[in-house]
Amino acid sequence: MADIKASDVKELRERTGAAMMDSKKALVEAGGDIEKAIEILRVKGQASAAKRSGRETSEGTIATYVHANGKVGVMVEVQCETDFVARNEDFQNFASEVAIHIAGSPTPPQVVSADEIDPAAIEAERNVFVQKAKEEGKPENIIDKIVEGQLNKWKKDVALLEQEHIRSDVYEGKTIEQIRQETAAKTGENIKIARFARFQLGS
Repeated sequence: MADIKASDVKELRERTGAAMMDSKKALVEAGGDIEKAIEILRVKGQASAAKRSGRETSEGTIATYVHANGKVGVMVEVQCETDFVARNEDFQNFASEVAIHIAGSPTPPQVVSADEIDPAAIEAERNVFVQKAKEEGKPENIIDKIVEGQLNKWKKDVALLEQEHIRSDVYEGKTIEQIRQETAAKTGENIKIARFARFQLGS
């Protein structure tokens, strides 16, 4: 068994937000390798989040954010399971960060998840991409692959959960969905972004 240092446990907790015992177990499993331990915690966190995803969310908060210039404002409803977690600092911070992201995103999201995109809108985009590929003289046998790649990129632009948080320096390029999963793991509850509204002056 690897000799696990308290400083390594502390670092792992700070980097992942995991509980002390979970951090120690992951380090033991990873033979003291912090990067491997992070991956172990991430996989376990995603598995736990998947189990929680079916649980009812009847509590939560509505977070608001108005950009400094006063011309963009956001309201977002984030749900959880209990009033206790609704008042939790990690939960409240997550809701605020989502609102900040929606306000500042260079490609403002239109829906919460890709599942909510209107099939007619997807088909319309697909037709545009196919036509463009043909006009550019792409070989017929690879057009479908090109179009699927462009559609996936478009869905990331449209769906909030697929987008990387605008504060990439803080969140290391993580998507809103990854941050949601981490917050759910920290709080031990199912967390769901129910809806949002973005207001821009004059539009």
